[in-house]
Amino acid sequence: MATVEKVSTERKANPAKSFITGGFGGICNVLSGHPLDTIKVRLQTMPRPAPGEQPLYKGTFDCAAKTIKNEGVRGLYKGMSAPLTGVAPIFAMCFAGYALGKRLQQRGEDARLTYSQIFVAGSFSGLFSTLIMAPGERIKVLLQTQQGQGGQRKYNGMIDCAAKLYKEGGLRSVFKGSCATMLRDLPANGLYFLSYEILTSEYKRRYDRPNVDLFPAILAGGMAGIFYWIGGMPADVLKSRLQSAPEGTYKHGIRSVFMDLMKNDGLLALYRGITPVMLRAFPANAATFFGIELANAFFRIVAPDF
Repeated sequence: MATVEKVSTERKANPAKSFITGGFGGICNVLSGHPLDTIKVRLQTMPRPAPGEQPLYKGTFDCAAKTIKNEGVRGLYKGMSAPLTGVAPIFAMCFAGYALGKRLQQRGEDARLTYSQIFVAGSFSGLFSTLIMAPGERIKVLLQTQQGQGGQRKYNGMIDCAAKLYKEGGLRSVFKGSCATMLRDLPANGLYFLSYEILTSEYKRRYDRPNVDLFPAILAGGMAGIFYWIGGMPADVLKSRLQSAPEGTYKHGIRSVFMDLMKNDGLLALYRGITPVMLRAFPANAATFFGIELANAFFRIVAPDF
């Protein structure tokens, strides 16, 4: 007997509405999660210790303690201007891309999508977000790491960093790591939206609810963030190393980063920084969907047909 794949049921996806609600959710994400993101990037990009030397950071809490000691609490928020400035369009494009990916597969207003189609729509969203996210990620990584490794301060903020990158290597330098960002976001976004849809659909089915309530949406959003990083962490490590390295360090891009990492650090290095990532993933993405569901509730009241 053939098995029937579970499906999600909803009104036909609205990319314009998703653009607005996604942008609001993204702002909530950055405000709640940036300090742990800084720690993650510093752990991923710290210099390799010489034989007999101690690593720069022994772990998540050591990195946080040294950052606060040397740079103050503000050191944990370095580079936040880049994602905060771009986060509304990044998340807006991501959620609009997801809604568009669903809409292209839907037939009719009350269409039913399989979970495999949800994954495809989620992966499709990664194409949209990468266009904006890649240069922002490049700037963020450089600002987060410039003093964390004991070096001199080269950039005086987001605008100065972008200007110097453009002067040094044009748009190619600004967009360095775009392929690595896409390699992370296509599968990770698919897992992100798929896990959220599975959890919220199960809630609505079990409790016979037309819409997911706020608290379950927050829990499902937090779990979606964890699944995102389980799938996206290896590519994120490669991306951070590539984007923070001096020009010419990795001649063949992400392939060279991967070969160097495997040769010198081994397979587990692909999950370096996983502790702050997981500590950040749940609250930051719970905050994202808190903002999104809040915005959805607002639209259900003031513009129910939107």
